[in-house]
Amino acid sequence: MWLTHYDQLLMKHLIILGDGMSDYPVASLGGKTPLEYADTPTFDRLAAMGKSGLLVTIPEGLQPGSEVANASILGYDMAKAYEGRGPLEAASIGYVLAPEDLALRCNIVALDDGKILNHHGGHLNSAEGRMLIECLDKELGSSKVKLIPGIQYRHLLVVKGGSKYIECAPPHDHPGEEWEKLLVAPMENAPLEEGRLTPQETADLINDLILRSQKLLSAHPFNDGRKIKANSIWPWSGGYRPAMLTLTEMYPSIKTGVVITAVDLIRGIGIYAGLTPVDVEGATGMADTNYEGKAEAALAALRENDFVFLHVEASDEAGHDGDLQLKLKTIENLDKRIVDPILKEISNWNEPVAIALLPDHATPVELRVHKGEPVPFTIWHKGISPDGVSSYSEETCANGGYGLLKLGEFMQEFMKIK
Repeated sequence: MWLTHYDQLLMKHLIILGDGMSDYPVASLGGKTPLEYADTPTFDRLAAMGKSGLLVTIPEGLQPGSEVANASILGYDMAKAYEGRGPLEAASIGYVLAPEDLALRCNIVALDDGKILNHHGGHLNSAEGRMLIECLDKELGSSKVKLIPGIQYRHLLVVKGGSKYIECAPPHDHPGEEWEKLLVAPMENAPLEEGRLTPQETADLINDLILRSQKLLSAHPFNDGRKIKANSIWPWSGGYRPAMLTLTEMYPSIKTGVVITAVDLIRGIGIYAGLTPVDVEGATGMADTNYEGKAEAALAALRENDFVFLHVEASDEAGHDGDLQLKLKTIENLDKRIVDPILKEISNWNEPVAIALLPDHATPVELRVHKGEPVPFTIWHKGISPDGVSSYSEETCANGGYGLLKLGEFMQEFMKIK
């Protein structure tokens, strides 16, 4: 049997991930989820042409964080490799962790009336966040403590010799709760590590930094006249440098790959995975991100690389803010301004491309926190046998041909497409 030129070409792979896009039924939407209610003709067309299923992205015993979910989607066993968001933030901004370092994600948050108002300090931009963190590092930094600027409200705290065996509350999971009850605490029966602070000493040090930051930020001129004040740091999700194979080592057909994201966390995962970060002008991680620029960057990357991971944060932020209309808009923007132009362009290519569309986890707009239920996914490429699913949603994908996949099974199935 003679092979066509198309058959001889190696399949390229594109994952389009809408962070936090999955949700629960909403009464004001007639009992539909935002994915069911939103106008998403391209999502639906992709599902109708392709094959769908549900995917468990959170290993048992781990919290439904984006770092765990995204890395699991890429095939990593996070029950073994997980070291928290902090080390991923460090990789993203090019900070090389020493063996003794404890790295923590460090948000600038807004507190009001003794409670966490939000996890983003009033949607700081990167220049504002850098200015505040650099000011805090000048006052709070030492030979043991370093505050390092990242993007927007998301920054890095490094504690030399700190212990990772501490309980830290993710601020986005506790809006409206009393912050003092959420301060850092040592884990029960935590091990003592030679050459490191004890978990209690580490917790005490970090809590002292939080309290001191509140005094400094409350008095900072930046907060004068602001309705929502960026008035505290909130470190969380700490760990040491992780040991992760690259995707090329795990899947030899991936010779070169790219990660496109506006979020340090995902950029860091990509770097550890051996993917090259591609920056897109105007990409913000919010609803105002440059959708068209991301679509163009993904197409350009696919022309030169085997694998592209395109991450869009906007729906997750809308979910955390409890903004239903904005979440609907972000879903529709992903459909019309990213998936539609990409699908139209790739449909005309000679090179074969497999596309996967999915969220990493649910961020229910009425709860404003991450949830760990299985998420819907769709995979399409030329020649795939459709499974009869006619639209893309949590309910319809449950009836898809892939059934229920768990963790690394998704990447295994996706990379089988050659």
